[in-house]
Amino acid sequence: MLLKLDLQFFAGEKTEKATPKKRQDSRKKGQVIKSQDVTSAIVLVVVFLFLLFAAGMMKHQFFLFFQQAFTEYVQLSPLDQRQTMLIYSEMVTQMAFILLPIMLIAVVAAVLGNFFQFGLLFTTEPLKFDLKKIDPLKGLKRIFSIRALIELLKSLLKISMIGSATTLILLLNIDKVLGLAFKTPADALDIVGQLVATMGITASFVLLAISILDYFYQKYDYEKNLRMSKQDIKDEHKNTEGDPLIKSRIKQLQRETAMRRMMQEVPHADVVITNPTHYAIALKYKDEDMDAPIVVAKGVDFLAQKIKIIANEHNVIMVENRPLARSLYDEVDIGERIPEQFFKAIAEILAYVYRMQRKI
Repeated sequence: MLLKLDLQFFAGEKTEKATPKKRQDSRKKGQVIKSQDVTSAIVLVVVFLFLLFAAGMMKHQFFLFFQQAFTEYVQLSPLDQRQTMLIYSEMVTQMAFILLPIMLIAVVAAVLGNFFQFGLLFTTEPLKFDLKKIDPLKGLKRIFSIRALIELLKSLLKISMIGSATTLILLLNIDKVLGLAFKTPADALDIVGQLVATMGITASFVLLAISILDYFYQKYDYEKNLRMSKQDIKDEHKNTEGDPLIKSRIKQLQRETAMRRMMQEVPHADVVITNPTHYAIALKYKDEDMDAPIVVAKGVDFLAQKIKIIANEHNVIMVENRPLARSLYDEVDIGERIPEQFFKAIAEILAYVYRMQRKI
């Protein structure tokens, strides 16, 4: 009893790699290898690189926007509801033209970040309402779990490394920072923009390096959660291939049906060639319908004896020819015509059969 319990315990232990079907089902549910940090890092790198090269153009557009806002719009009077809405729509349109390229680049970068991790995938499974997701007990388990602790350590690592990198950049450019008080607004804005871009790109690459480590952790965690027990693999095999007992029973019924059909053809055979004890092959030939005799039944040992009993009951002539019976059994299946190498021997046997039938 104790041994049986031990076997059941080990059979339920998830030690096996996931099968292709389990992976496919998991993917359909939206469960894939994904690190959110990878996507965030790619988005930040792309956006800051874009700002680094497009900052001059955006600066010019911002100056034009504020110049128009503080000169042309201020002079409009009196302002009624219609003019206010026109000004509002025009300002929103101008601001959209300035900010839309950044948003589009961020969306494209986010899509590419996810595509590089798990390819194309569209599923609505994660959006389905599930009461288990709002179960307070499971929520507490998630909060006080090993995964939550690892996420906390990850966050602390990101904050410390990104904070250290940006602080180092400020320390390396401390003279520029301290000299901002003596700069004109335009020069100060240029210096601040350069520092922000440098800090942003540096922080993005630091986050990208951390995200690569996080991706490998997510992959390990994904494979661990996807593991299956030996019993899970057996159950999956049963569900996909069918229960072996049922399949065996179906095959048995198919064999029994084929055997009954074969035995029904024996009374219509022209001759049964025997070994005489181990083999029996029933042949049928109709000159007007067939170009060669066909094997309608064959068997060995018990089945051969049954074929001979049925043949005897229906007065089917049996001819003993040991080498021919053995060769026909090995080389010709039921329902097939006999090969040409047996034509002469079979013709002699059929001639003998037809002579015997005329005498009868």
